[in-house]
Amino acid sequence: MRLVNTSIKRPVGVIMIVLAILAMGFISFRSLPVDLYPDIELPIAVVATSYDDAAPQEVEELVTKPVEDSVGTIEGVETIQAQSQQGSSMVMIQFSMDTDLDQAMLDVRESVDQVRGFLPDSANDPSVLRFDPQQLPVMWVGLTGSDQATLNDLAENEVEPLLSRQSGVGSVNIEGGQSEEVQVVLDDARLSQFGLTTQDVMQGVQSANQSASLGVVDRGTQELQLRMPGDYGSIEEIRETLIQTGEGDFLQLSDVATVERTTTDQNQRTLVNGDQAVVTSILKQTDANTVSVSDEVRASLDDVRTNLPEAVDVSVVFDTAEFIRQSIDSVFQNIIIGAAFAVMILLLFLKSFRATLVIGLSIPIAVITAFSLMYFSGETVNILTMGGLALGIGMMVDSSIVILEHIYTYRERGYPIKEAARLGASEIAPAVVASTTTTLVVFLPIVFVEGIASSIFTPLALTVAFALIASLAASVTLIPMLSSKLLTKAVDQGGRRYWFDRFLDGVASIYQKALRRVLRFRKTTIFGTLAIIIGSLLLIPQLGAAFIPEADQGQIEISVETPSGTNFDTTNQVVDRVNNILDQDQDVIESNFVTVGGGGGATGGMGMGGANNTASYMVQLIPSGERDRTTQQVMQDWNDATEDIAGADITVSAMGASISGGNPVQIQITGDDYDTLQQLGDQFVNIMSEVDGVHNPTTSAEESRPEMQITLNENVASEYGLTQQQVMGQLRSEMMGQVATQFRSGGDELDVRIMTPEDSRDSIEDIRNMTIQAPTGAQLTLQDIAELEQVQGPTTLTRQNQERQINVTSDVIDRDLGSVTSDIEAELSNLEMPDGYDYSMGGEAQDMQDAFGDLAVALIFSIFLVYAVMAVQFENFLHPFTIMFSLPATVVGIIGGLFITGLPFSIPAFIGVIMLAGIVVNNAIVLVDYINILREKGIERFEAVLEAGANRLRPILMTTLTTVLGMIPLSIGLGQGAEAQQPLAVVIIFGLTVSMLFTLLLIPVVYTLFDDLSAKFTKRRKKE
Repeated sequence: MRLVNTSIKRPVGVIMIVLAILAMGFISFRSLPVDLYPDIELPIAVVATSYDDAAPQEVEELVTKPVEDSVGTIEGVETIQAQSQQGSSMVMIQFSMDTDLDQAMLDVRESVDQVRGFLPDSANDPSVLRFDPQQLPVMWVGLTGSDQATLNDLAENEVEPLLSRQSGVGSVNIEGGQSEEVQVVLDDARLSQFGLTTQDVMQGVQSANQSASLGVVDRGTQELQLRMPGDYGSIEEIRETLIQTGEGDFLQLSDVATVERTTTDQNQRTLVNGDQAVVTSILKQTDANTVSVSDEVRASLDDVRTNLPEAVDVSVVFDTAEFIRQSIDSVFQNIIIGAAFAVMILLLFLKSFRATLVIGLSIPIAVITAFSLMYFSGETVNILTMGGLALGIGMMVDSSIVILEHIYTYRERGYPIKEAARLGASEIAPAVVASTTTTLVVFLPIVFVEGIASSIFTPLALTVAFALIASLAASVTLIPMLSSKLLTKAVDQGGRRYWFDRFLDGVASIYQKALRRVLRFRKTTIFGTLAIIIGSLLLIPQLGAAFIPEADQGQIEISVETPSGTNFDTTNQVVDRVNNILDQDQDVIESNFVTVGGGGGATGGMGMGGANNTASYMVQLIPSGERDRTTQQVMQDWNDATEDIAGADITVSAMGASISGGNPVQIQITGDDYDTLQQLGDQFVNIMSEVDGVHNPTTSAEESRPEMQITLNENVASEYGLTQQQVMGQLRSEMMGQVATQFRSGGDELDVRIMTPEDSRDSIEDIRNMTIQAPTGAQLTLQDIAELEQVQGPTTLTRQNQERQINVTSDVIDRDLGSVTSDIEAELSNLEMPDGYDYSMGGEAQDMQDAFGDLAVALIFSIFLVYAVMAVQFENFLHPFTIMFSLPATVVGIIGGLFITGLPFSIPAFIGVIMLAGIVVNNAIVLVDYINILREKGIERFEAVLEAGANRLRPILMTTLTTVLGMIPLSIGLGQGAEAQQPLAVVIIFGLTVSMLFTLLLIPVVYTLFDDLSAKFTKRRKKE
């Protein structure tokens, strides 16, 4: 082989090229961004529209449906999901995976622009956004202190500007603060006494707070600008505002109203570790990496602390980068442990530090070279790409082992060192290239598979491929060159490690006896293998199925929901009771962040908005090594304790570092009537509650929200010259106040809100007697011109593909997702659905089913590619077919491994099966190739098979053991974030080990059978 010869002749050139690649790898690694998972770009566009104070029914009819109709005809649209709730509409458009999202976003904007003019005048313009799952807060920084207004001012003026300037920070949102405003509280009795209305006061305040430029005037050689200042300079000036009565008299605003600078009404409460707080949630830029942003923010907090009052403290409440750091460190630790295991095996077999060094160099060279290729391909350092390196750590030395073993074979025959290196490497190199290529080609279908399975594991596949390519290049260049320089002696058959040689000799002797026996009873061997495979298949129902194992971050989420329509104070009382439960476990809690009303939590307020009847907790536990309870145990204890709190629906769930989106179980029920859907949702919840493993089943058809409908009697109103818009405007002003102008003070701009006293609008009777001013001057009560009726209205209306829908969701505990889903489907199959109503499975269960389908196609394609590569290598159809018989035996190891470890069959396990398709044939390739080499030299078939088996046993054991032991740390789930790779490692370890045993015995049998069959055809042709 020319490359081998050149490497041996040009050692200096080889060394310098390797050093250059290593230098580039180190530089690339420093520049690689670090994150938990690869970037996943989902082709989803979002159209968000706010329609203040509109009921969900009005939002759906006037905003959501027109937007749905406009975007429904865009090319590539797969699903349209819409959500309408009080004051807001959100339409999510999901496109097919091959859609050009940039062009799709333009199409969505054009379609929305066409209906913009048909939306209600009071609705804001729709916002078209690209859905980015990465755009969730990466950190939460809390300010704690006694004065809420001070905290809000510090957050807005000190913390938020400083954090926003940090490199990689996209935006900073403030939660839990209270803003200030100037409230002008009217005295209704005094207004009536002077014949004034709210609008009179409004106009007086607006006209008094104005400045104007009046042109210019010449004065000598200069032009003077004429300006009349009229802005409010103080609260006292607002109080002295002159209001003109109907008789033309003037009186001051303070005569008919109370004017005060105060905080706005509190409808949100934020606590950090039980203390009043304002929390800033930090989002990173799309191309920034989480760890760098975290480092920048933490460094900037030192500057923040120097400018804060003594009574105020700032601290990091949650930092998602902390788990990323721990996970990446764990993977690096697993790589080092795996490499150490591989080197120990090499040292044990080779009995030479020099030989071990020659092969061991393949590992760092392959890993560091992989970093360069990752950098140029745009990958990131995450637990999947690093896990790929950890998985491949043992495979990286396989090629080098085979080549070095063959070089040793020639040394034992008495060849000079350089000649042995040249002949040994050149002879076996084609088989090594073929075996490595079979491992590489299995990843090609994964790259082309669509869906989340491809998005997640393509980086892993590329990383493993990069490392294997680098290790192959090293094995055919660096290994022969180093062997020709360092391995000056043949293998030492004695010495202190002689015991291991005797052990290997014993193994080889047993193997040859077994090989002779199976060659004598070939049919028995074939049928025995089939029986073992069929027996293992019977265990499949015991395995179960799962999507992707979630990593445990030690985080718990608690959601509190009181009945719809519950006021803010009542919800706070429930939160206080939950806080008392958490206080009893302060020894295991590191930080505790709760937001009452108005969103917050893990979304950072990015959702559709919160309500007064909701609260959300994020609880970070201390590291697992410092507590005696697991996250699941703590979660279960709190779940049991909160069941005693009446009047609220409280859900306690673990927050895992999940790749998947949505709930494990999600059932979508579609139909026309909302009440019927709500009844069906309750039925589904009751049915699912009886299924073992289902946890916290809930329906999106929330309790109806009580509302007071005001129906205007248009005939009566028209007699007084009143329209519905006029009545609506006056009621909104009375109930919510109305901003008349702004007051600038100390760099702040405060709203000046005209409002009625709270005690005049806090009961239904007050609203009935609310005064309505007619254009004719008449003053009427609301009940004179309208009817008031209390009804129940929905809180949220959901639609999918322009059809009304509700979702029933649940978590899964103590069972696998596949088994739970099967049981749920079996129970629901007995349910008779009304005409026009249907249901379908979604969530992780559907994602799992889709991914398994995609990966099954990838597996079939991978097997074909493996066969194709071998056929090209051998220039023969029969030998590759013989080698492929090593694949069915892996089923025994795969199923047995998952059954023994108690792991369900998941996407990582499926990826492991695909990888095995390329790995397990390597041993058979080396074995069959050497049998053919011996037969070409004239050795009889039976003896060639026996000699090849004995000769290849050692490298087969070495390559298998280095691969298996290199994956041991991942298979036992060492460190944070190892859950995603554990099934993959288990499948490869057990599958490869069992396959090795079958390869050594079954492949020779199959080889001789097909050789006999081929001979019969050849003889028949000769006779013909």
